[in-house]
Amino acid sequence: MTDSLSIKTENVKEGDSSYCWVNIELGSTRVGKARIKRIYRKIIIQNINIFPEFERRGFAAQTVGLFKETAREIIADRVRDTAIGFWEKMGFEDKGDGNYVWFSKRG
Repeated sequence: MTDSLSIKTENVKEGDSSYCWVNIELGSTRVGKARIKRIYRKIIIQNINIFPEFERRGFAAQTVGLFKETAREIIADRVRDTAIGFWEKMGFEDKGDGNYVWFSKRG
């Protein structure tokens, strides 16, 4: 049986409007971290950082997929030019202000 990716957000309070770091883990191994702000079912992603030894394995895309499971809206905050293709591939649209947004079709 293979381990599945998980996001550990133990210290995030519901409705808290500040950014916090969360761990991205594969089983018991931390493969990266993300800096997010969660406001009820809206997530603002400031940064996803997959550690170099785990890059190019799809963990960033899987992380966004996990966020999509619980969010109604996700905003990728101030996307760098080098990351635009990633966010577009993940189904996000340019807001015209440097941010990219995704809305759940579930409502």
